This record gives sequence, structure tokens and C-alpha cells, in this order.
Amino acid sequence: PVAERLSEKVDAIQKAQEIHVITHIDADGITAGAIALETIQRLGKTGSIECVKQLDNVVMDRLQNDNYELCWFTDLGSSIADKYPDIPKIITDHHACTSGSDVPYHLNPHLFGMDGSFEISGAGVTYLVSKSLNKTNKDLSNLAIVGACGDLQHRKFRKLIGLNTDIIQDSISEKILMKQLDISFFGRETRPIHKLLQYGSDPVIPGISGREDASQRFLKNLDIRLKQDTYWRKWADLSKEEKRKIISAIALLLFEKGFDHSTVKQLLAEVYVLCKEEPGTELHDAKEYATLLNSTARYGKHEVGLKVCLGDRDKWLKKAQNLLRGHRHNLLEGLQFAREEELHKKQYIQFFHAREAIRDTIIGIVTNMMLNSEDVDDSLPLIGFAYTENGDVKVSARTSQAVVNKGVDLSVALRKTARQLNGVGGGHNIAAGATIPKGKEEEFLELLDKEIQRQLS
Repeated sequence: PVAERLSEKVDAIQKAQEIHVITHIDADGITAGAIALETIQRLGKTGSIECVKQLDNVVMDRLQNDNYELCWFTDLGSSIADKYPDIPKIITDHHACTSGSDVPYHLNPHLFGMDGSFEISGAGVTYLVSKSLNKTNKDLSNLAIVGACGDLQHRKFRKLIGLNTDIIQDSISEKILMKQLDISFFGRETRPIHKLLQYGSDPVIPGISGREDASQRFLKNLDIRLKQDTYWRKWADLSKEEKRKIISAIALLLFEKGFDHSTVKQLLAEVYVLCKEEPGTELHDAKEYATLLNSTARYGKHEVGLKVCLGDRDKWLKKAQNLLRGHRHNLLEGLQFAREEELHKKQYIQFFHAREAIRDTIIGIVTNMMLNSEDVDDSLPLIGFAYTENGDVKVSARTSQAVVNKGVDLSVALRKTARQLNGVGGGHNIAAGATIPKGKEEEFLELLDKEIQRQLS
């Protein structure tokens, strides 16, 4: 059935001369959009692209009026699969589906018994179509891996699994990607070693995470040189012996503080190195590449991220790096605000309201960071609210794998709850979002609390 669905997408793309791509504003959406656009252009067809936060009535009405020959929805579209029959479309998405979304033009892992939250991303599904059109498009596989990492698909098993592994093999065979076992903390290529440990939170290092001085002292006690002349050494600069020494010392510290083997094992993860990218840059590591892309589209600069994905570097990479600095600043400020804001609890959920203090485009990232911080109870789903530019409320929900294992599905919960308030919602079981009318937050929380209770029972 998957092969049949793929061939239907291939036929639709081959028949059309002008194709408009509509994609999401995160790293998975940017990479998916880049794969689709490059695929269209390699066929000698006319392609255009736009990035959107969600497929609301405003976007869909405009698409209906624009009369595109074919619309290609990437990393979104499952929510409108059974609607808008007069828009010629194909959908390559991986978000949870509604009951009527099993239609011929919709390719989605959930329709074939797979889980789109960790087996394949929106960029991955889009890549499968691209590769089906022409095997030479296997050189786009690395973008699909960046998209999967941007969607945190490696988080559950500390590596990518499912159909993602087939895409990894394509990348390895093209000699554009290497996978290796290494420290799981973010910033292997670009953060000074002490900063890598200072910001390391999965797992939290007792007495070191969040403390720059303690991190530097810890490394000096291990005789690890922090600097080479004036240059701060990065994790990627260390020898295997230095890496082994640091990881062993952190493991010992965790054991001494009473943590078990499962926590210590989280120190290591499968990491993905993009061989043809310059070492020491964000583009050399798939997770860092994804964060760079997040810093473009989430601030309305999707064209910057797309140019970088499509190999147009120099000024575009510099622009992306400038946006990344601003993005990091905004995330730190957002996290600081969320920590200072009192967390409120219902019976089955906890929440905070950022109002205008955190952009609606990054409230999901901040909510995720909050849930993974030391002082937040991750046994309850965490809900973050922020106001949108057009006067609505953006809702972001995040939970732990342990809560999902008990039967909680945030995608279903947010879709059902938002719909009752004339809003829209969806996503994955572990991470979902919604948009609801302003002033309906308390009502939303009451309904959501009941829905989570129902799921758990």
C-alpha cells in the first residue's frame, strides 16, 4: 500500500507543470520544503514555496482563491486531508491523522501502522516521494535526517529508528553522513566544552548543569585543557581519550548521587555528522543544523533557512547565524520568564501563561525546555500559553515518554479540546499544539484536564 501511495504522488508531480509547496515553520518543515522545492526544480518544473504556522481558514481560503495547478503540503496537511476537495493537492505529513484522512493523495506513516512521532518525520516522508521520482535525489537524504533531529525523533531511543534508519543508510551510501556514538548533549561542534556541560540537561549533571564555574572546575580537575591559546576548545576538538575521561567522570558522579544505569546510559546517543559540511559549524551536526533552521522560519525568515538547505551559503549562512544568536537569547529569556512565572496545576496537567513575554512561534520550544529542567515535575503534561499576533492564543503541550506509555495522547487531547472552543489542534502524542480564541484559556484547561483523565482511565 505504501508503494501504491508513493506512485500516486509521483504521478501527480509528473503531470503538473507548476507546483506550490506549503510547509511548516520549524526545522522539519524547512527541510521538507527544501526537499520538495529542489525535487520540483530538478524536474524542470516551476516551483514556489511558503511557510505557515498552521492551516487555518485564512490560509486555506487564500489557497483556494490562488488556483494553483498543484499544492504540495509538507510536514502539515493531515488536518485538512478530507477537506477542500477543490484544491488539487498532495500531502506528505507525519502528524497524527483524523478518521477521514485516509485519502489517495495523503502519505502519512500513521495511515500504515507506524508512529510519525519517532519513526519518520515530515521531511522523511517528503524525501521518500523525491527518491521515488528519481534515485539521484538520494543526495537530499541528509536534509531528511536534519528534519528528524529537529523534530526530536531521536529522543525516545537516543537514536533514530524506523524508516529513518533507511534514510540514514541512503545518506551513508552517498557518503554525505556518518553516524557515531557520542555524548548526547547539544553543541558538540560549536559550544566550548564547559558550556556544553553547563547547558547539558538530559540527563542533568548534579552540581554542574546550570553552573559555569562548577563546569570549568570539573574539567580542570580532570586535566582537560579548556583553551588552545585564545580559542575555547569544543567537544569536537577533544581526543577520544579526553572524551572517555569526561564521560566516565560524569557517569561516576551520577552513580554517586544515586542515579541508576538507565540515567547514566542517557549520556550517550547516536549522533549524525554531515561529512561535506565544514567542521566546527552548526551545519556539521544534524541537531545543531536543525536548531539553526528553527531560528530562521520561526522569526518569519524562512527564505534564509531554505537557502542554507539548498546549498546557497556565504551571506545566507551568516544571516542564519545572526538569527541563531537572537533565537538563543530569546529562548534563554523565555526560559527565565517561565521559571519565574509560577506553574499552576490542575489534577492531571500543569501550565503557565507567557502572554506577550514569549513569542508564539517559540513557546513550544520553551515549554519543552521547561519540562526537561530539574525543578519541574515531568509526571504531568506541561501546557504553555502565549498570545499570537492576530489576537488568538497559542497552546503548546509537552509530556514525557512515561506519561505517553500510560495512554496519554496529546495530539488527540488538544484536537478534541480546541475543537470544542472553535479552535484547531493536533501534533504528536508526546508534543502537540493548538490555537484557541483569547479568553478561553481557563475553559480549555478544564476540558483538557478532563480529557487527560479520560485517557488515563
